[in-house]
Amino acid sequence: MPTIDNIPPTDVQKNIELLKDDLDNKIPSKKLDENLLIASWNIRAFGNLTRKWVSDDDDSPKRDLHAILCIAEIIKRFDVIAIQEVKANIRALRDTLKILGNNWSLILSDVNKGDSGNGERMAYLFDTRRVQMSGLAGELVVPNEWVKTASQEALTEQFVRTPYAVSFKSNHQTFILITLHILYGKKSSDRVNELKGIAKWLADWAKDINAYHQNLIALGDFNIDKRGDILDQTFFSEGLYVPPQLQNENVTRSIFNETKYYDQIAWFNGLENQPKLSMEFIKGGNYDFVGKALVNRDLSKLSLSYHISDHYPLWAEFEL
Repeated sequence: MPTIDNIPPTDVQKNIELLKDDLDNKIPSKKLDENLLIASWNIRAFGNLTRKWVSDDDDSPKRDLHAILCIAEIIKRFDVIAIQEVKANIRALRDTLKILGNNWSLILSDVNKGDSGNGERMAYLFDTRRVQMSGLAGELVVPNEWVKTASQEALTEQFVRTPYAVSFKSNHQTFILITLHILYGKKSSDRVNELKGIAKWLADWAKDINAYHQNLIALGDFNIDKRGDILDQTFFSEGLYVPPQLQNENVTRSIFNETKYYDQIAWFNGLENQPKLSMEFIKGGNYDFVGKALVNRDLSKLSLSYHISDHYPLWAEFEL
């Protein structure tokens, strides 16, 4: 049985070189003490994998070693990346970390229990040459006062998949990332309470000058259907800001539906009496791996989604 440490077959190596060239053209390079590249990626059911270079039709899971090389090649272009849909079984995550090498580290939450939690974890992978943890790591839990006060202004139950906050430091700049995966539900209105809850939580945190830090960046899968809908309005209701470049209709989130607006990277920008993020946004976008990852394997988009993901990674570059 092959392992991720083995030399890949020639066709796999050729694909990775093609992917590298495309990433070189589309993702900014890392510049020492000048920029910071933050990303978010919902990697579909990122749990187990089949230890073959190319999985067969009857293999389960479909994700194989070739796919892991592609995923790792994309991840290594960023300084820190929040990953959603990491499962209880972290075999694929461990192999990804092996490929990234000794300069990369990992922190992740425990598994969300219960059917609605879908057995998911939240994770951060980060390049320790460029980013270090700075002391804070914890899950956001709804206060009892919110639960006791049923209103449109507060989430009246715990988050289904608990948001995960971790503080990092790069070039003496401290920032806190909060990643989450909003419950999809049976209809879009099922997502309003969690979106309002996270927006309110972050707004309260940002206004507290005695908190650990006010440089907050929320990122993850917010399951927002489209720009301007009730979910989008709820998300922005407490002053969170997404730069126009990441709201551009060309920056798609789903490999299946170009109109979906699921994933976000957002922060406070001095609006609604909130503090302004001290890092200046340079640019951002998605990375479209369709036609670049697992080429020459004649995979449908559905099959590709189980090998790589059904979401594109979303990224933002900041000036330090």
